[in-house]
Amino acid sequence: MLHTELGKTTIEDRVVQKIASIAAREVSGVYAMGNAARRTFNSLAERIPGGQANAAGGVSVEKGEQQTAIDVSIVVSYGFSIVEVSNEIRSNIIAQVERATGMEVIEVNIEVTDVHLPEDDDDDAEPRDGLK
Repeated sequence: MLHTELGKTTIEDRVVQKIASIAAREVSGVYAMGNAARRTFNSLAERIPGGQANAAGGVSVEKGEQQTAIDVSIVVSYGFSIVEVSNEIRSNIIAQVERATGMEVIEVNIEVTDVHLPEDDDDDAEPRDGLK
């Protein structure tokens, strides 16, 4: 919560989740967000008329008034350094969340749930959450 002499601004957890999710997806080498069960659910939700995948899938947030901790689950594309991808995700999430919300990000924990191999693709398959 941000207090000024003119009023207060409250930021919901889901806002921080979405910002962190977008920031993680911007990093090269991130094939998908979340674990297999979450990606399957999102894929099904997108096929239902009016259904919508969770834009913050793979991200959970613990938020206080001025600080937040963020957990991210990802699938890395084969050939990318998990260490480098993780460091870039962490840096981008911290920069974007702090810039957008004014909150201090005290930690970003990253769980790599899988590595996507080129042979995992079918001829017509796309990544389940739209990433490439």
